[in-house]
Amino acid sequence: MKLRRSARAAFVTLLLSAGLLAAPVQAQAAGPSDADLAYRWAPVHYQDSASGHYTADYLSRVDYDGDWNTLNNWENLDVDPRRLTGTAYYSVVETSTHWYITYAFYHPRDWKLSSHENDMEGVVEVVLKDGSTYGTFQAAVTQAHNNYYSYIPAGSPFQGNRENIDGTLLMETHDGAQHPTVFQEAKGHGMYNWSGGSFPGGDGIVYRPSRTAGTVPTGGNDRAASYALVDIFSSGGLWERRNSNPPYAAWGTFAGDNGTDNAAHTPWAWDDSNDGSDLQPGSIAGDPAYLISKYFKNTGTFSLSYTRNAYLS
Repeated sequence: MKLRRSARAAFVTLLLSAGLLAAPVQAQAAGPSDADLAYRWAPVHYQDSASGHYTADYLSRVDYDGDWNTLNNWENLDVDPRRLTGTAYYSVVETSTHWYITYAFYHPRDWKLSSHENDMEGVVEVVLKDGSTYGTFQAAVTQAHNNYYSYIPAGSPFQGNRENIDGTLLMETHDGAQHPTVFQEAKGHGMYNWSGGSFPGGDGIVYRPSRTAGTVPTGGNDRAASYALVDIFSSGGLWERRNSNPPYAAWGTFAGDNGTDNAAHTPWAWDDSNDGSDLQPGSIAGDPAYLISKYFKNTGTFSLSYTRNAYLS
């Protein structure tokens, strides 16, 4: 994915014009922790795998090889696949009416057509605060390359607005609760809804969220793998390093020198190429309430003001 403009400057300008940067970052009200909330709604992840080089489709941490130098992640992928432990990065921001949970899945290599080092694609989920502990899941927008796709679960009141609804998100029971399901393609790792049935070609990996450590798949057809959840805002993590090179060559852009240089992005630089100039790169994670308000209608009581959003800090 290539940024079409200065993502950082445009995103900050949008937030300033909306008055969002002036909003105080408030303490989290009594309720579930971000970790518990992220685990509750973490998707069951259907990862397609290529039969020729399935280890390149394993999920991992960005620093899976023991360092934050993303310029060697392509090469180190093949050194020891046992280091490719299932991982998903997450962030939580909230308004008075909703939680927005972003999940980002990292692969050291994108090797589909226009290949590049590093790859991070994912989904933002919309959860209504309805008075229950974990709320009600209402919608999701996935990111695949330079496009977003809109989905709702059965029973959601949300309707298509600026963007059409692309399908239904199936739910699956995990650890005693219903979780949304997502699908990530082999090689290029674009994310969509899981349509049920079989993987393309028959082989694939099913990752389920874990409260503890993720696992390394046993092969390209492991149906019982797991992934750990890592907070984007954790100390020493992705957001805290946002101005460091490495791992970034530019704002929200991983440094990479295999295939197309510097072609992979973090959630605060993800972008849809044709959803409107008002939706700046990074809005899906940093200003999800506004993005969701444009993508959907019939959303009911819906606040655009954040009570907590660390992307604005």
